[in-house]
Amino acid sequence: MLTIGCHLSSSKGYLAMGKEAVSIGANTFQFFTRNPRGSKAKAIDEADVAVFLSYSKEHGIERILAHAPYTLNPCSKDAHTREFAWMTMADDLKRMEYTPGNCYNFHPGSHTGQGGGRGNPSDFGDAE
Repeated sequence: MLTIGCHLSSSKGYLAMGKEAVSIGANTFQFFTRNPRGSKAKAIDEADVAVFLSYSKEHGIERILAHAPYTLNPCSKDAHTREFAWMTMADDLKRMEYTPGNCYNFHPGSHTGQGGGRGNPSDFGDAE
């Protein structure tokens, strides 16, 4: 069986995303865990999640994909930027505990100017 879906807005909650996915014939969907260009995240509505989990079982939604904001850069040379990334990822993973067994998508960021970008294996210290 194919797992097929699309990116949906999380503004109206989990149940709304589930219903929209089913309405277009999808059995999965992707959503941003928070503002895609920032750090703000809505509070988890536990009642909405509970109803969604029941609805998803009834309608064959077995897995969803949470997408981290684009602002994460755990590879940054700036300590503050890395700290923000790790704190945000930890919060996202904690939020995902409400919908167990699902996936998390994040972009690792840019390491520009930090060594590996030159393509020289010796920059990694363990190459021969």
